[in-house]
Amino acid sequence: MDKLSIISGALFFAADVFAIASLAMPFWIVSNIGGVTNIGLLKTCLTIHHRSEVCYTPEPIRAEWMFTFICILFGIFLVTITIVLLAISYWKYTVMKYARWLGFVAMVLFCLAAVIFPIGFNMDQIGGEPYQLPNNFQVGISYIFFVLALWITVVSELFAGKVCLPHF
Repeated sequence: MDKLSIISGALFFAADVFAIASLAMPFWIVSNIGGVTNIGLLKTCLTIHHRSEVCYTPEPIRAEWMFTFICILFGIFLVTITIVLLAISYWKYTVMKYARWLGFVAMVLFCLAAVIFPIGFNMDQIGGEPYQLPNNFQVGISYIFFVLALWITVVSELFAGKVCLPHF
C-alpha cells in the first residue's frame, strides 16, 4: 500500500462521514421567513414564532428526493466497501482494481443525486421551479455537506486511480 492509497482511503472516509451527516440532518433547504423551516429529503421540520419544533414526513414523499436519498445511500455503501478494499489491498494488491471501480460508481451515484435533487424545488412548500430555488429559501448545511462529500469522493478517486501521477 503506497502513500496515495492511504491518502485515498482517508479522503474516502471523510467523504463517507460528510455524506452520512448530510442524510442525518433535515437541513437541505432552509428558510427563516415566518418562522424556521428546515426541509430534508424525507423529513420537514417547522418552528413557528418560537414554539416547539414540529417534524413530519411529507405525504407524498417527492420521488426526486427519494431517488436522491437512495443514490446517496448506495453511494455511502459503496464508499464504505471501497475503504475496506483499500485496507485489504495492503495484503492483496489485486483488490485495488475493484476499490477503484466501486469508488467510481459511488462518485457517479453522488453526481446523479446532485443533478436530480434540484428538480424537487417545485414542491408546494417551496414554490420554486426545477433547478431554481426562490429567494426566501436557501440551501442548508446538509446540502453543503453532501456537495463536500461529492467533491472529496472525486479527489479520492483521482488518488485511487493515481491520475495525478505522470506516466513515464
